[in-house]
Amino acid sequence: MKHLVQKQLAQSIGTMQATLADLHIADTISKIAELTANAMLAGRKLMVAGNGGSAADAQHLVAEFVVRLRANRPALRAVALTTDTSIITAGGNDFGFDCIFARQIEALGQPGDIFLGISTSGNSKNILQAIQQAKSMNITTIGFTGNGGGQMKALCDHNVIIPSDVTMNIQECHLALEHIFCMAVERFYFGKDIDAE
Repeated sequence: MKHLVQKQLAQSIGTMQATLADLHIADTISKIAELTANAMLAGRKLMVAGNGGSAADAQHLVAEFVVRLRANRPALRAVALTTDTSIITAGGNDFGFDCIFARQIEALGQPGDIFLGISTSGNSKNILQAIQQAKSMNITTIGFTGNGGGQMKALCDHNVIIPSDVTMNIQECHLALEHIFCMAVERFYFGKDIDAE
């Protein structure tokens, strides 16, 4: 069992190191953070969605924006599309599970908003539909994926693709980058002195 623990930690670290070495990922995080901060400064919002562990990530990330990451500061406009069970179950029952996020974007989205879809495979049907809905409304789309990006790679305006095909390792890197993304948005929004508070 000790060997299993060490093996899995080594695999996690290896995926993190590969992510660190991918300079395109760092560039993309910086770019999407600036876009998101500018959208929020213009009165727009960040919408986030995913399935399973990625749904938990969506809620976790939005909590960091609305409450705080490290520094006490005003709340930032963000919403997780994974939390309203009445909307999700009604949409799933009446129209099908593939529409549960697209329908919410249709209701809540505005031109200039940002949609972040999280899918380790890059092929989650309800995330793909949400991206298509967002694009039809002039909402910037960001994909957090692995597995080479899947179908989302061609659809999203911006892609963060973890260099792995192991779901749990992709999720671990997503969470680390989601924290960094929030931190970077704070800096673009409030200024670099935010960390000193």
